[in-house]
Amino acid sequence: MNYTAEAPAVWDPAFADADDCLLSSDQCVIRAQHYFVKGLIEIPVIGSGEVFSWAVWVSLSRENFSRAADLWDTAGREAEKPYFGWLTTDLAAYSPTILHLRTRVHTRPVGERPFVELEPTDHPLAVEQRTGITRDRVREIAEAVLHPSHDRKQA
Repeated sequence: MNYTAEAPAVWDPAFADADDCLLSSDQCVIRAQHYFVKGLIEIPVIGSGEVFSWAVWVSLSRENFSRAADLWDTAGREAEKPYFGWLTTDLAAYSPTILHLRTRVHTRPVGERPFVELEPTDHPLAVEQRTGITRDRVREIAEAVLHPSHDRKQA
């Protein structure tokens, strides 16, 4: 019920040894110019009381990333206003691509990944976040993740 992207779509393994790059389980910096946090796009599974989630990367401005990093271990950080960001994860289960969808990143209590709210557009992922998905759709997503088509990059 949860799939994760290991790094933003723009991450290159060659960055791993660079002094101005960082990739952790929650934060990423590329060339001290591009800043990302990992959060959850949560989708209710209709009639089940369960939630399906995508762990995705969202780019933030330098200021918002710095603010989020400063508050990373601070109790009460969930009172922070949402940060604007661009989705920087591609998922094979969606067409058109989800890269660069507009988001709002909602900080949660310490120890919880941020909640990623997609702009309410007609993109299939944004619609699913608003309206929920069926168990059959969860199976379709699992199939797309486990057996991605060759023309799309797997997250």
